[in-house]
Amino acid sequence: MAKKHLPIITQDLQQLGDCSCCSMSRRDFMQLTAVLSAAALLPNKLAHAADGGAIQQQLHPLRIGYLPITDASPLLVAHAKKFYAEEGLDVDQPKLFRAWPQLVEAFLAGQIDVIHLLAPTALMVRYGTKFPAKIVAWNHVNGSALTVAPNIDNLRDLAGKTVAVPFWFSIHNVILQHLLRTEGLVPVSKLSGKANEVKLVIMPPPDMLSALANGSIAGYIVAEPFNAAAENLNVGKILRFTGDVWQAHACCAVFMREADLELRPEWSQGVVNAIVKAQLWIRENRQETAKVLAKESGNNYTPHTQAVLERALSHYDTDAYGKQGAVQHADWQQRRIDFQPYPYPSYTEELVRLLKQTHVEGDVKFLNSLNPEFVAKDLVDDRFVRKAIEKVGGPGVFGLPASLSRREKLA
Repeated sequence: MAKKHLPIITQDLQQLGDCSCCSMSRRDFMQLTAVLSAAALLPNKLAHAADGGAIQQQLHPLRIGYLPITDASPLLVAHAKKFYAEEGLDVDQPKLFRAWPQLVEAFLAGQIDVIHLLAPTALMVRYGTKFPAKIVAWNHVNGSALTVAPNIDNLRDLAGKTVAVPFWFSIHNVILQHLLRTEGLVPVSKLSGKANEVKLVIMPPPDMLSALANGSIAGYIVAEPFNAAAENLNVGKILRFTGDVWQAHACCAVFMREADLELRPEWSQGVVNAIVKAQLWIRENRQETAKVLAKESGNNYTPHTQAVLERALSHYDTDAYGKQGAVQHADWQQRRIDFQPYPYPSYTEELVRLLKQTHVEGDVKFLNSLNPEFVAKDLVDDRFVRKAIEKVGGPGVFGLPASLSRREKLA
């Protein structure tokens, strides 16, 4: 793209709002690592904070924390449609955080009760710091893509180039590296001159868009609506949807303190009921969801335009995307992003296995001793989501099998 077009792109990006909150810079990554490292040294204090959180719940409304990405849609729609209130819950206006470190730190400190969190990061929090919290439901499935410069036509074209990821402990990094391995490419933090290397960098999504436009990166893999934004602005094209690589994979999950789950089961059930109800509503009202979440609505949920959100929530032309290679499994019959709450154990097991093969920076010693089957049972508490699913009509309303079991499909 000609540099003379960059001012126009910059203006369009500014219209998306201040979205530096939606990912992690290297500084953010180091900050979160520091937060988690400090937390690991204070297990007794953290346990007290977690236990105290359930007691303090009686004194204040439900507090929800989120980053303004489509991953947070169920938490926000449940608030907008008053589903929490229908469950008898008082709730504050959901609190927007500017980066993952601040969101996680507020959760650890007991300032926020419910958050959506990258599934690999949830694993990092529970086992890297031994903080007593669990995944209670999935927030959504798919909803991410590998977006590249117009001159990139296949994965091999990324050799010797730089690709941006939002965080080391993200499904984006896991799936990208899986794709690179299938083509004999090696992900590195610094290029050494070998022909098969691809440099990975941590970068906030708004920076990804402009970096792709000016040629400083060859592509990025990230959550929506930033892939949709690149398409709308003609900055790049989608090389592959992550859901077309790992069928119906989770990205963000609903994360709650274990003390709340054990000491206040009825309250916890109400929270999960509302979120599950919101997911079903979104599936049936995608354009209305875009209106609710868009900055034009005045709800102050996200800084994104309705047009970008509509594309992220609804546009998945398998014929057109199939021709450019972004969709190679049209027979999977998926949506660009979808919403179903059940946290399949098979997914968690596969995630642990893949994380052990994935290049990340930071202290990852805790990964070495993790057993996939143990993590699937220990990290996830599905008691509440099972009841919530039955309350809205059973697994079938989400297109799920009655057995709530599956085999993972990883292309």
